[in-house]
Amino acid sequence: MTGAAEAVLLADDRASSFTRYAARNRAEGLVLLRFEKARADMSAQYLDETAHLPAFWVRRGAPLEAEAQRYLDWIGRQPVRPARFCNPSEPRQEIAQRFAGLVGLPHLTPRQVRWVRNKADMKDKFRELGLCTAGYARIATAADVTGFAAAHGWPVVLKPVDSFACVDTYLLREPADIGRVDLTARRWMVEEYLGGTEWEACALILDGEVLDVWPSAMPCRPLDIVDGAMNANISVASGPGPACDVTGTVGRIVRGMGLDHGYLHMEFFEIDGRMYAGEVGIRMAGCEIAANHGHAYGFDVFGATLDVYAGRRPALEYGERRCVGDLLLPLPGTGTVTALTSEEELLSLPGVIAAALRTSPGAYVTARRASHNSCGHVHVEGATAAEVEERMRHVLDVFGIEVAAGTEAAPVPSP
Repeated sequence: MTGAAEAVLLADDRASSFTRYAARNRAEGLVLLRFEKARADMSAQYLDETAHLPAFWVRRGAPLEAEAQRYLDWIGRQPVRPARFCNPSEPRQEIAQRFAGLVGLPHLTPRQVRWVRNKADMKDKFRELGLCTAGYARIATAADVTGFAAAHGWPVVLKPVDSFACVDTYLLREPADIGRVDLTARRWMVEEYLGGTEWEACALILDGEVLDVWPSAMPCRPLDIVDGAMNANISVASGPGPACDVTGTVGRIVRGMGLDHGYLHMEFFEIDGRMYAGEVGIRMAGCEIAANHGHAYGFDVFGATLDVYAGRRPALEYGERRCVGDLLLPLPGTGTVTALTSEEELLSLPGVIAAALRTSPGAYVTARRASHNSCGHVHVEGATAAEVEERMRHVLDVFGIEVAAGTEAAPVPSP
């Protein structure tokens, strides 16, 4: 590593492997930025785990300018004074970056936030940069959708411009499907449905330079996942990856959007060797995708990410090359868990190198239609993505969870 690391203000609106790593390993240079609006999403266990860190809470409903001034008064009395900022949260992107700007920390500009958050503005920028994308249009009425489909064909993908994790995203196969969506509830866009293979890629950026890019295979598409397909991502450090120029495309996006530093996560389609840019985010990848890269390349991916946000160049020295994926374990419904395969049983299965359950028998769980809906995850390794996928399907054959519907217990956030 080169350069001295500076203290980081870390936006924290939920427990994740990344935030837990930061709390355990970088406590001396970390301050948490939390949002009272997201308090219910944090368990008592997680708050206890992070109680040793200074944390500033943005009050619900308070003007952000006033909260920024209150933070500046507060941080002046703390032993740690952040000079850098990291936001790993997609839904908090706009407010978190705006807050960082108000307190004088490096941040994404409002225009950059639109490019990486508003999916229609994002695709406008992709086109401006000369990238291929699916056909798309902003829409407000059912007639807009049918008009688009008349030009591009059915099915089409309908999504809010500011969604994430496929929340409120639908594959519409015919005009009758439009009726199940309230088009007055949000701002929407519609996209052409693409064939080919859907991939992901993650990258670290420092001083405008792409340090490295790590592709991931997706056995099932996110739109299929929310309807019950296997929920997995596989980092392909060995075995075949995408044939198109992923690194070159990431570099074009970084330069075109003027991105100085951070963790980039993008999704794209490959059709006959040609890339179609899907979406991009400047924040830690969701689920356990980043951890996959650490396992697959044999390096400390969370530490490297924190280095970048602290203004220090990570070494990126890889220890091995294999394929490793995260398999999200199903959460079939809302209610009380009555039975659940244990972590010990999962770890005994071929290829499973790590397992984490977010619930236990007797706990109340809440399922949702989202690509991160799960009761836990396992990491599975193999020589190729195909071998990893085969092992994942065996895990699903063995894994079991039973949920009894009812309201006997009050919902609580998962730890």
